[in-house]
Amino acid sequence: MPKIKPFQTHAGKYDEWYDKNPLIYQSELEAVKELLPKGGNGLEVGVGSGRFAGTLKIKLGLDPSSAMGKLARKRGIKFIQGVAESLPFPDREFDFILMVTTICFLDDLEKALLEANRVLKLDGSIIIGFIDAESPLGHFYQEHKGESTFYREARFYTVKEVILHLKKAHFNDFQFRQTISKPMGEVKDREPVKEGHGEGSFIVVKGVKLV
Repeated sequence: MPKIKPFQTHAGKYDEWYDKNPLIYQSELEAVKELLPKGGNGLEVGVGSGRFAGTLKIKLGLDPSSAMGKLARKRGIKFIQGVAESLPFPDREFDFILMVTTICFLDDLEKALLEANRVLKLDGSIIIGFIDAESPLGHFYQEHKGESTFYREARFYTVKEVILHLKKAHFNDFQFRQTISKPMGEVKDREPVKEGHGEGSFIVVKGVKLV
């Protein structure tokens, strides 16, 4: 079952995090922007309250939480309730799929990526933003999971693990961006976005559907 209870019960609290942490949000947004296709038919899987899809002009979003969907709709997003492991769309429907801080909440990452592949056009792209389990922030979240409303049941992945899963789902030609190199409490300005991975806690990887 999708881990939606805290998002159903505390949707407003989740959404308020972005207002309380604007520099983190803007840094992550810029990292995603650098790898997001400039046009085409896109879908955000795990759209949540629509903070990314709304700003990035992605018109369609999917999420298992209806409470989060209500917030996404207020940001002009066409919301569909559903799960990443069983996307309610035909084959080869989209030019790109975005997932931001979504993979850590999935029941079956491998199945979700295969579904993403199915609904993407040939040469379509998947863009995944996630907290690197090997980064300082990743270690912090894992050590304090029990204290978190939202991350209690989360499963954090390393960059190597994400790439292995993407390759199994027939994605390749990877590009990376990274940001948030400081502890969150020490971020006093928008964090720079760099190529690669290994320095930042927030990683964005783009892969291309080959088959």
